[in-house]
Amino acid sequence: MAAPIRTFDSPMIDLTGQSILVTGGTGSFGRAFVRHVLNNFKPKRLIVFSRDEQKHFDMEQEFSVKKYPCMRYFIGDVRDYSRLEMAMRAVDYVVHAAAMKHVPAAEYNPFECIRTNVHGAENVVSAALANGVKRVIALSTDKACSPLNLYGASKLASDKIFVAANSLSGEIGTRFAVVRYGNVIGSNGSVLPFFKRLLESGTDHLPITDERMTRFWITLTQGVQFVLSSSALMKGGEIFIPKIPSMAVIDLAKHLAPDLPIKVIGIRPGEKLHEAMSTEDDSRNMLELDDRYLIKPELAFWNPDCYADSTAAAVTDGFHYTSNNNSEWLDSAGLEKLLKSC
Repeated sequence: MAAPIRTFDSPMIDLTGQSILVTGGTGSFGRAFVRHVLNNFKPKRLIVFSRDEQKHFDMEQEFSVKKYPCMRYFIGDVRDYSRLEMAMRAVDYVVHAAAMKHVPAAEYNPFECIRTNVHGAENVVSAALANGVKRVIALSTDKACSPLNLYGASKLASDKIFVAANSLSGEIGTRFAVVRYGNVIGSNGSVLPFFKRLLESGTDHLPITDERMTRFWITLTQGVQFVLSSSALMKGGEIFIPKIPSMAVIDLAKHLAPDLPIKVIGIRPGEKLHEAMSTEDDSRNMLELDDRYLIKPELAFWNPDCYADSTAAAVTDGFHYTSNNNSEWLDSAGLEKLLKSC
């Protein structure tokens, strides 16, 4: 089935007059999020929290405090609770995008991965509760589903931390949820800019790890829309998964360079043949909406009737959402349309 190019912009949480903090705010997602918020809302404060001072400087050239008085730039690390707690004072909404994401780097530096992805998640939860934040939404990854590498395992642990945090909020009322999606077209580290750099350098072939490999695809704009609309929908404890198309990596390579040969180099350690967003076991607690799925938590705080007045319906038993069993696929025309929508 040809893939529709979805927008995930309904419902959309209204951030006008609100204070928002985004961790990892100088990354690809953070920049796109800030741009979208400034173009669509009038926030009271929009706080970029990141440890990379050079990226802060670069970002301030585009989103200066003089031009956008709501902007705040906090240099800090999610590993540092005291700095995070200070940055989160009087904040209404938190988007947690900071993570150590590079699979081989995480395998070689496991302690660093755990400190950022797991301990950092704990610090975000604790700081949000200490400051009475209204809602926190954390960005996850398909690699957290049946993880094969440490990055995925650490993000699964992070997801569990954010879901369980709803049990801790009590009278504070803070609500936590997770969004999980696949490859972001054009983001740092994705295969598309990697292929483009090779082509610009005059390569005589394109390398792929396996001819059978498939991946989910989403744009940065869709990712930002999905985070904001999931923030509006969330009751607390959900893992939201967008309905997005799949494409074989070899088809992507052939589309970009139809006249170049393909060289199969073999799957890297910790790499999956196909991406998974949910497992068969998840189907027992999974609901389907028009443009997304959500996995309900199996914890006492969850109200099983909280989606009763929506169009949400239970998925079939044994359903699993993976990039090779997807009903929506990108062809060359669909890919071009998706790229133009970025």
